[in-house]
Amino acid sequence: MPAPLRHHTIDVDGIATFYREAGPPDAPVFLLPHGYPCSSYEFRDLMAALGDRWRLLAPDLPGFGYSATPEHFSYTFDGYAAFLERFTHVMGLRRCAIYLHDYGSQFGFRLALRAPEKVAALVIQNGDIYEDELGPKYAWLKEFWADPTDEGRAKMAQNVSEDGFRDEFVGELPPHLAERVPPDLWKLHWALMNTPQRRRNVVGLFEDQATTLGWFPKEQAYLREHQPPTLIVWGPHDGYMPEGAARAYLRDLPDAELHLLDAGHWALETSLAEIVPLVRDFLGRVLP
Repeated sequence: MPAPLRHHTIDVDGIATFYREAGPPDAPVFLLPHGYPCSSYEFRDLMAALGDRWRLLAPDLPGFGYSATPEHFSYTFDGYAAFLERFTHVMGLRRCAIYLHDYGSQFGFRLALRAPEKVAALVIQNGDIYEDELGPKYAWLKEFWADPTDEGRAKMAQNVSEDGFRDEFVGELPPHLAERVPPDLWKLHWALMNTPQRRRNVVGLFEDQATTLGWFPKEQAYLREHQPPTLIVWGPHDGYMPEGAARAYLRDLPDAELHLLDAGHWALETSLAEIVPLVRDFLGRVLP
């Protein structure tokens, strides 16, 4: 039977922070930071499937989902990484496995870099840290990062739309997979993002993403040095993060388990039945 999810809002340094939780309060923790343009909603089914054995925690980051959008917050990758760390402190988390996906992979990796002793294991799903394997869909971002202009920012802003969100969720998927993705994903998250402040913050985050390239070598060095137990489940139908971005992890983690699925960037929506047993088996060995 699916485990029930619990929904809470807590204060993290003055920020009303919504989070989803499943599993026994005293069970080993699996932390789930979400990506763009989503929220903790992306993990709802995974949490229900694993909550019989582990404690799963998925916060909505500031400016996303049901969390607040404070005026005085650093809507940057550094700001979100610091926020995730503060969330773990407020929740009293001493050690956990981390799900690394999309933007959430950067926030989770920063947490691992700052406190490697707190990281029991990693599950990596379409979260890239190898610049030479960035997919073709990064082309327009790279062009802007090389020459930031007002015209480029306007182009970025055009992507923050319901059509832009739909493309993020189903853009590269073949029809047999696209039909599995519920329109709730882009309808819900566009409704939640469609405020002037949130749209502006996201455009700034696109621009700030250029700073993550400088963190890639540090994150690769962390993997080489600490060799955390790692499961890689990857959807190659991904214009940002194709198959090569997954295989690149084996350069630094030769013992990692790699599974390439018939899936795309949002593999939990189309391939949950394949991912759950892989994650259950992995966590059962590394996070008993």
